[in-house]
Amino acid sequence: MEYNTTRTRLLMPEYGRNVQKMAEYMLTITDRERRLKNAEAIIELMATLTPHLKTIEDYKHKLWDHLQQMTGFTLDVDAPFPPPTAEMVFKKPERLPYPQEAIKHRHFGKNLQELLDKAVIEPNDEKRQWLTQIIGYYMKLSYANWHKEPVHDDMIKNELAEITGGKLQYETGGYRVHVERPTFKPRNNNRNFKNGGNNNNRNFRDRDNSGGGYGNNFNKNRKFSKNKNK
Repeated sequence: MEYNTTRTRLLMPEYGRNVQKMAEYMLTITDRERRLKNAEAIIELMATLTPHLKTIEDYKHKLWDHLQQMTGFTLDVDAPFPPPTAEMVFKKPERLPYPQEAIKHRHFGKNLQELLDKAVIEPNDEKRQWLTQIIGYYMKLSYANWHKEPVHDDMIKNELAEITGGKLQYETGGYRVHVERPTFKPRNNNRNFKNGGNNNNRNFRDRDNSGGGYGNNFNKNRKFSKNKNK
């Protein structure tokens, strides 16, 4: 009976112990052509054991890389793909820079400070108030998520005024949508009134002539039944 303490370490555990043994036996084959055929057979077996890899583009290249890793990067065969090295596989990614900044209002997050900086320098009064209302609504959501309880609009108004030094004043009752108002050119009201009056008279006259009102056509076309007693 074999114990795990006496066995070799599995370099690719997802393929199992049997595939590991086949790879170890393949390394003992001295004939290069025969060793290549055994490697191709192991690749086919690995593809059968991991069918999800077939959805990846050029999955055969990935399987050959796994076989190289399974043999400790010592496999010497004429593979269809260039063999990887241990430095390429186990290369650590570069460390991502993390902004070490002190957040003034942690329960609101860093995004709130960026919104405040943008709203304070906004030259348009209407748009600045629109940004202020959105910031107040965002503060209400953040406060509810942090404290797990609702918050009143007056509290948000006072805290926003304190944070910005009175530069932004939140209006209770929600936030408004900022809409760019188009500019209209003045029209000639006298001409429109004159044409409108003619059109109204014409429409009224046409309605009478078509029988829509109590005009002459309506009385002329209407038939009255005669009284048989007279």
